[in-house]
Amino acid sequence: MRSLIVEDNPGIAAGIQRSLEGLGHAVDRAASLPEALDLAAVADYELVVLDLNLRNDDGLDFLRHLRRSGKAVAVLILTARSGLQDRVRGLDLGADDYLVKPFELAEFEARIRALARRLGGVEAPLIRLGLLSFDIVSREARVDGVALDMPARERALLQLLAENAGSVVPKERITARLSGFDDELTPNAIEIYVHRLRKRLDGSGCQLRTARGLGYMLDAG
Repeated sequence: MRSLIVEDNPGIAAGIQRSLEGLGHAVDRAASLPEALDLAAVADYELVVLDLNLRNDDGLDFLRHLRRSGKAVAVLILTARSGLQDRVRGLDLGADDYLVKPFELAEFEARIRALARRLGGVEAPLIRLGLLSFDIVSREARVDGVALDMPARERALLQLLAENAGSVVPKERITARLSGFDDELTPNAIEIYVHRLRKRLDGSGCQLRTARGLGYMLDAG
């Protein structure tokens, strides 16, 4: 999932970024409304974590922009504005959730997982392919019941391929899922992640196939 953090406090933004990356998100950050507008103009985000009290700007203006654009993006407002009217206004303007600062990371991450489930329209959170199972809520992968320990990017790659099992996932889509603007991935880097993932899936009954010039496909057998 590609996510945008709109937050002008560097410490808070960095903490949110670490949390989202731990959940397998590719993350970009904006510290102002103009910067957020510039990023949203060139990238398709699935999630925006939005502070309302931006320096010289109101985050609600960015929320209005997103909803007028018609883009299907989930918005979690994360702000110190705790009044009932503030919460009602944010939700009425199109926010999907509202969390007041200070907050616990465990609750923040639970809300992010809930938004991800809504975005995917997923009823059954467990994907099974051969002996591989992937829980999209906990993001735990297992082969024949044994948990796979892997870095966040490999886990995000596996989730993307598993969610699209039987179909070729273009390299461009993989790159967009795994990288942010501050950390672009080269085609060679994608090949390295695929190579490592193939090794982890050994014995799972799944095949991670290369569609030359197009992308990659995961299927059972």
